[in-house]
Amino acid sequence: MYVAVKGGAKAIDAAHRLLAKKRRGPKGIPGLSLSQIASQLALSVARVMAEGSLYAPRLAALAVKQAMGDLVEAAFLLRAARGAYPSFGRSLPLDTSEMRLSRRISATWKDLPGGQKLGPTFDYTHRLLEHSLADDGEGRIPAPGPAALSVPGAGFAPDSDTPARPDSPLGRAGKSQGMPRAASILLSEGILEQGEEGGGEPGDITRETQGFPMGRDMRLQTLGRADEGFLLSLAYSTQRGFGSTHPFVNELRIGKAEVSFVPAELGFPVVVGEIELTECETVNQFMGGPGGPMFTRGYGLVFGNNERKALAMALVERALRAEELGEPLKGPAQDQEFVLAHGDNVEASGFVGHLKLPHYVDFQSELGLLRDIRKNRSNTKREGEEERLSFRPLEGAGGTGPPAGKTRGGPSPAERDGGDLP
Repeated sequence: MYVAVKGGAKAIDAAHRLLAKKRRGPKGIPGLSLSQIASQLALSVARVMAEGSLYAPRLAALAVKQAMGDLVEAAFLLRAARGAYPSFGRSLPLDTSEMRLSRRISATWKDLPGGQKLGPTFDYTHRLLEHSLADDGEGRIPAPGPAALSVPGAGFAPDSDTPARPDSPLGRAGKSQGMPRAASILLSEGILEQGEEGGGEPGDITRETQGFPMGRDMRLQTLGRADEGFLLSLAYSTQRGFGSTHPFVNELRIGKAEVSFVPAELGFPVVVGEIELTECETVNQFMGGPGGPMFTRGYGLVFGNNERKALAMALVERALRAEELGEPLKGPAQDQEFVLAHGDNVEASGFVGHLKLPHYVDFQSELGLLRDIRKNRSNTKREGEEERLSFRPLEGAGGTGPPAGKTRGGPSPAERDGGDLP
């Protein structure tokens, strides 16, 4: 189709070489290692893994490096790599209640059973540039705060990733047996909707055709790898009135969960590793429950440490249930097709970015069409003007008018016949 492109291969090869040179930067500056990216840019790596649908920190770090920090491009690279790997089975469902927690907070319960655990967070920082990071690359480590935050009964569990004592609130091996879900408090009173029971094997959005309306299993998968900024904007819109969502964060948890798989030759589950997850559950007031007013849930679960996306996902997931719950549809966040068909940044980037490719034939076709329309319109207008002028009364035929030989508002017959029109 694009026969007008000549010498493209040489130009593309040169562009690749220039990109590699620009990516490396000045030779006098040490290059970034994948270990540095995975450990020191962990939040970027977590986002790429979530939107690339593959939990692989080293590959995600490689994608971030290759994409020069462009996280959308990095997610695209990781998805392309994922498509090249064979699938030999499914892991067992993760039990997030057994996560080894590094952070666990609730905005609804001050004295949460098991305590709250702040963990590493930006929530309480002053958002001022820390120039000491530029001086030595390490940054200043603040002195320990009051010990009261780490003693039993203070409402907070110790901020540590080290395994806890068996008799500690964290339970054995640092797992969260001593930290029951906050939802259990509301469930015990019957004022929170029950969670959905598992209805067989969940679908797989990477292998099955998507259609609307979409089941909750597919919706959560689609939201889980949707663009973080897109979800954040939609979540914000629901809070500003374009939806019915203004929730409470019942619980937000960040931790590592074991992944188990049942090999066919063994017939019993084997732990194959662990992955870091961020889980968020929100509660929303709802007046139409079968037993009277109650709370409904919103849910978000993403790879890595990414609580902003998990929270936004929970808000949007709850907004998408509007039709199911009989709520009025007032905003785009409640429209399944709008949300789920447009949140994929890889597809969106490809569709928008393809506009940079040659469209010479298409443009010439539209250009020719536009010129023909303008030419035909001009001819039609001129013919209509001449027809209108030919029926104007001349001077001396009764009534007032322009001088003899002239039509009102137009050239004289002599001028028309002489071809003196512009």
